[in-house]
Amino acid sequence: MRKPFKLLSFQLNPSRLLLGVALFLTLARLLSAAETESLRSILDRAVIDAQQTKVETQVYCASRVPSLPAFQGVLEWQRYADQLRKRVLEDVIFRGEAARWRDARTSVEWLETVPGGPGYRIRKLRYEAVPGLWIPALLYEPETLSGKVPVVLNVNGHDRQGKAAPYKQIRCINLAKRGMLALNPEWFGMGQLAGANFNHSRANQLDLCGTSGVALHYLYLKRAIDLALSLENADPRRLAVTGLSGGGWQTIFISSLDRRVSLANPVAGYSSYLTRTQFPELDLGDSEQTPTDLAAVADYAHLTALMAPRPTLLTYNAKDDCCFRADYAVGPLLAAASTVFRLYSQKDHLRYHISHDTGHNYAQGNREALYHMLGAFFYPKRSDFEASEISSDGEIKREDELYVPLPGNNADFHTLALTLSEQLPHHPKLPTEKASALEWQEKRRAALSEIVRAKQYRVEAREAGTEKHGELTVTYWKLRMGGAWTVPAVELVRGESKSTTILVADGGRASAAFEAQRLLAEGHRLLAVDPFYFGESKIAEDDFLFAFLLSGVGDRPLGLQASQLMAAARWLSDQHGTGPVTIVAVGPRSSLFSLIAGALEEHAIGRLELHGAFGSLKEVIEQNLTAREVPEVFCFGLLQAFDMKQLIALVAPRPVFLIKPRHRAEVELADLKDYYAVFGTPFNPLAEPVR
Repeated sequence: MRKPFKLLSFQLNPSRLLLGVALFLTLARLLSAAETESLRSILDRAVIDAQQTKVETQVYCASRVPSLPAFQGVLEWQRYADQLRKRVLEDVIFRGEAARWRDARTSVEWLETVPGGPGYRIRKLRYEAVPGLWIPALLYEPETLSGKVPVVLNVNGHDRQGKAAPYKQIRCINLAKRGMLALNPEWFGMGQLAGANFNHSRANQLDLCGTSGVALHYLYLKRAIDLALSLENADPRRLAVTGLSGGGWQTIFISSLDRRVSLANPVAGYSSYLTRTQFPELDLGDSEQTPTDLAAVADYAHLTALMAPRPTLLTYNAKDDCCFRADYAVGPLLAAASTVFRLYSQKDHLRYHISHDTGHNYAQGNREALYHMLGAFFYPKRSDFEASEISSDGEIKREDELYVPLPGNNADFHTLALTLSEQLPHHPKLPTEKASALEWQEKRRAALSEIVRAKQYRVEAREAGTEKHGELTVTYWKLRMGGAWTVPAVELVRGESKSTTILVADGGRASAAFEAQRLLAEGHRLLAVDPFYFGESKIAEDDFLFAFLLSGVGDRPLGLQASQLMAAARWLSDQHGTGPVTIVAVGPRSSLFSLIAGALEEHAIGRLELHGAFGSLKEVIEQNLTAREVPEVFCFGLLQAFDMKQLIALVAPRPVFLIKPRHRAEVELADLKDYYAVFGTPFNPLAEPVR
């Protein structure tokens, strides 16, 4: 008799099962990590020379600096000079709110007077550069005054001691002992104004709002001159300005543009933009020294020439260990400006003094050169005028003795930017009908292109190598754009691709290896690109200064990045005939330039995935970021016209996915779903994409 059939049963040990699953997951993770690391190594391979982007930036910027024309006579020069001053003031300085600041009523408050030394006293005061932003200052005043006397505005450079720095005190004391009025205002970021919110690269927050940050520097100087000339004994025909380093920059900036200044002595404070491109490690300077668009209008050689025929002494240090060294900085300025001084037959009014003292200084030799200049032009009939320094070391006061009280709610760069940003952008509402939306897009796209200075680059692709890694084919590309820029890219293909994607990342293409692995697994043909400023295209040292330089000649780093990405998208789409490409951006900065590229390139870019994007550009100001940290984000006037919502609206009806956006996205972008519906497209940018 046959035995009944029995089902076999297996008794599994739960602990062994869990162990097996754990081992499987661990192995999968190890394999995934190994693949990611392999991709990172592939993406990290150098495509361009380490100095290529830096050199290309130097050449590009140098080629855009205007040269000083030749003039047939004084009248021709004067017409040109008047127009040039007007352009600098209107097109560079008094933009946005700065025009209202210029015309606003401000106050001066005189405080205590403290004893100085023999023959002079020190009066403390404060004045408003713009309403609500007070500047502490000191007036060194002769004890006995009669009639009109010269006034010297002594501006401070990059010295943390500010107005209390001993060499500045000695200079002001010497001027007062010679019968002059010496005004010494504090400079932003120094001395009493050394707070973080007066950091010079925070003034670029104002640029983002469409108001020139450099206007604050100009107005603080202009108000100081207003104040100086309001003094009872001030001689308006004898007003001088002088200062070291950043004070030298202030000296030429205000003196060239404000013709009330009758004598200027900038000390180791500036050089031609052409010189700066050749010596970038030394001379690029802070954001105010390379303000947006100045070099598109005037070089510092032009500003030096604008001094003609007023007496001008250019002082530089032969052994300068900081910047603006005499051997390369002073010659180009003299060569340009001397031709204009000759038109007035006043070549002797343009002079230079080279100090061989150690370092970056306004030491005794440089100070005595100033005294000699003042004697020659302010006291020409005084044969007894003495240019040797009067010993005053024992009269130096402590910083606390020179302290000037300020209001507790004193405004600064950051608070001014916060206030401006509250009402921006100017036209935030989106259209509610398709016809008006299409018209709006056309007009706003043109406005965005102008704001970011977008370019339509053609790509000349040069293959820089190819490799096989199993099923993965890797091609390295040098994408030459517009005859000026070389953008490195790595193309990755595994099997038959169903779509084409460009990958960019804040940390450069190698930092996005995990995202590259995911995209390859989903069947994408992938082009990993490092546009200007990122990854392999990042300038190794002081990269933010090159961003200032690029903005200074009239371009915008943000627009350059977007233009390079648009060009790469057009090239890739044409190369493979795949139609519009997808852009995947990792990080807020890459997401921003990718969004702008998508807004401007309607055909070659079809879809955007933005990981960690800003929810609003106002976050940049609210988080108090500086131009050192995110230099391209401070694109002049961008927030004045667009926030993230308006930029995404320019891409519609193409999809824009925001993956884990930053802080304000839920509030700022909530109505974009309704906007997409205007195009008949049911879409929510805050929803996760379906893979």
